[in-house]
Amino acid sequence: SGEVIDKGVTSKGFKITEKDGITYIDGIMVVNKTYSLPSDYGPGKLTADCQAAFNEMQQSAAEDGCTLYVSSGFRSYSLQKSLYERYCARDGKAAADRYSARPGNSEHQTGYAIDLNTIAYSFANTAEGKWVAANCYKYGFILRYPEGKESITAIQYEPWHFRYVGLPHAYYIMQNGLCLEEYIDLVRQHPYGSDPLT
Repeated sequence: SGEVIDKGVTSKGFKITEKDGITYIDGIMVVNKTYSLPSDYGPGKLTADCQAAFNEMQQSAAEDGCTLYVSSGFRSYSLQKSLYERYCARDGKAAADRYSARPGNSEHQTGYAIDLNTIAYSFANTAEGKWVAANCYKYGFILRYPEGKESITAIQYEPWHFRYVGLPHAYYIMQNGLCLEEYIDLVRQHPYGSDPLT
């Protein structure tokens, strides 16, 4: 692995670093339309911490009568490229950019993103969709593209797409109605110490 390159700070003083072509903001791997991954990056599956957290969340959901499953987890650069090109051909580039990441800009390539159950807006109104929206943060997950945040995330609302960021990050993000982009700027303004649960 290469050296860590200091890339400055966000507008709120949040440290930006780059290692091996990957951007981290205060230690959180950030992949969006601004920050991309190298084409050869990829763990090949969900990361161990993401998979373990999902397994725990899945078990808790089952205890509450809800069935959660990963309909889409890790995606390679080449698979994302194929999907994106297909969406562009079908809907046009402008429309595709609202719901699909360009290759290298997909969180699925990180191994930290999961699409749950049905990739449809109706998922939000199912028992499973409601359960995971209310409880995901307990396991280190956030709803990555919340409703009403498209102007910030540049991706439309996706009630099925969850991102593992770990604790205490997930707790703070979900309890304060933020998206990841807001959090990485706002967290410095709202220090929560090492344990926001107390």
